[in-house]
Amino acid sequence: MLNNSHRIVEYSLNHLTLVLTVTGIALALWIPTGLLISRYERFSGLTMALGNLLFCIPSLSLFGIFMTVPHLGLGRRSAVLALVLYAMMPLVRNVYRGIKSVDRHVVEAGRGMGMSNLEILWQIQLPLAWPIIFAGIRVTVVLVTGIATIATYIGERNLGRLIQHGITRSNAEMIIAGAILVSILALLLDYLLGRVERRLISPGTTQVGVRKGQEESF
Repeated sequence: MLNNSHRIVEYSLNHLTLVLTVTGIALALWIPTGLLISRYERFSGLTMALGNLLFCIPSLSLFGIFMTVPHLGLGRRSAVLALVLYAMMPLVRNVYRGIKSVDRHVVEAGRGMGMSNLEILWQIQLPLAWPIIFAGIRVTVVLVTGIATIATYIGERNLGRLIQHGITRSNAEMIIAGAILVSILALLLDYLLGRVERRLISPGTTQVGVRKGQEESF
């Protein structure tokens, strides 16, 4: 690490920007999807099955498939698309389970007060489901951080390159260095998200969310 600090900094920044890009796109896509299938139950089974199917595809195979698609090819575009698809299952599942974990009597009480479906969603369901949803976000970030190392095989210059080169050269130190750095990055991101979670979610809401939906969380 000391002898290659400049390269490690470059790889770490590339890895971090890839994870942040994927997380932003995944949140914009999959949180609304989870909300929609919680509203329209007939699509929930199919959507969950699709997410599980994508998650079961070996990461190297999925990266390789997108690499052959025109206008994607080697590099970040293919990596981002593959990782966004991997993020579907934990995010959609936790959003769906979080909304469904809200006590129906609380929802009915809101309707009895004359609240619209949109008001119930924003003022009742989302606040109570937020602990479970945020747990899905944290799982997704850690998951993406790990799988992103495979993107080095399609041209990404991230921390996975240390592991790849270490395997190619039978260099145990390089492999261990890459694994340690990826683990540190994942733990750091999870720690920061934990701090954000404590600021955004009140303790009472967290206890309700954990008690009602912990067994359903990813």
